[in-house]
Amino acid sequence: MQLEPIHQPIPKVKVIISDFGVFSLINAVIAFLFAASAPVAIILEVGVKGGLSEAEMSSWIFAAFVLNGILGIILSIIYRQPLVFFWTISGTVLVGPALEHLSFQEVIGAFYGTGVLLLILGVSGWVKKVMAILPMPIIMGMVAGVFINFAISWIKSLTENPMIAVPMTLIFVILSLNSRLSKNFPPMIGVLIVGLISVHLFSGLEKLQLESPSIVIPKIFVPEWSMSAILELVVPLTITVLAAQNAQGIAVLRSREHNPPINSITTACGFMSLITAIFGSVSTCLTGPVNAILSSSGEKSRQYSSAIVICVLAIIFGLFSPFFTELMLKMPSAFIATLAGLALIRVLQTSFSISFSGRFTFGALISFLVTVADQPILGIGAPFWGLVFGFLTAWLLEKKDFRDS
Repeated sequence: MQLEPIHQPIPKVKVIISDFGVFSLINAVIAFLFAASAPVAIILEVGVKGGLSEAEMSSWIFAAFVLNGILGIILSIIYRQPLVFFWTISGTVLVGPALEHLSFQEVIGAFYGTGVLLLILGVSGWVKKVMAILPMPIIMGMVAGVFINFAISWIKSLTENPMIAVPMTLIFVILSLNSRLSKNFPPMIGVLIVGLISVHLFSGLEKLQLESPSIVIPKIFVPEWSMSAILELVVPLTITVLAAQNAQGIAVLRSREHNPPINSITTACGFMSLITAIFGSVSTCLTGPVNAILSSSGEKSRQYSSAIVICVLAIIFGLFSPFFTELMLKMPSAFIATLAGLALIRVLQTSFSISFSGRFTFGALISFLVTVADQPILGIGAPFWGLVFGFLTAWLLEKKDFRDS
């Protein structure tokens, strides 16, 4: 096994408590509000379009928050740095088109396949070598092709329900104008607050008829093993975990002078993906934005305590997932579309930038176009074929880029 050694000695409870501070609480609360708003909206938008029931979405959210929250507490303590794990947003978006021609049980079978592949890559230490095979521009071309539909839904909501979508968009722009302000107060938090106010003023938030909060009873799903689902989803899901999610989180932590254990992170993602799949949740990943917030201030040696706080908040949120799922589903569609679209717009920008600013640009373009076309071939969805045709295009027509890489 190629796992990195844990931090010795493992801090005792008394030490952990003494490492908590004001920054631990503030950073954790801000990061939690981010994680519990737009990313959840993305799950719900995918779930609604894919025909999932409210109970199925509640179970997904339970596993994504509670089980990954437990994982985050354990790894943050033993490696003495913020290591918060949630679910792959990119992978969630990939699931959307798949649910149009696959059953949820078949998709869950692909979640298991992804977990096994991540586990093998992490334990063996092959993760770095595998990631070097497929050019990043082609990967991000596929990601951009999937994400663009969320951006389009946001744009449409500006005219379909301007009283909600326009104020949310304006506050996003205002908070993004000042880099120092946006660093300490993520724009998406402001978007959430203004969105709730707009819904209250123009749609009557107080009129929503909600059940009393209750502890979730998660569903246990029996997977269906479908070769088309495995071929369509396992490789793209694995790539999004490693390239679109973990790589970002690792880069953020390194920029804060932490030393994230890459093999252990990948192994943990694989192991927990196998567990969360039982309850219908997409694959686990190391988060970029959340860990960025947690490591943005305070003493580096104490920042792991912020991770513990947000993981506890996540566990509480996940346990009451039926209430929060019902609340979000009863919100106007423009609220969900704007929240999800604005959350992904920067990722979409980055995807385009990486895809078309250097090498493999033609392959990246084909990867993007095939994915956007959303035409399954042999029962296998477009994201997989985007990667295949993008790579083949680059291999045939951009040989120089391979030689220079």
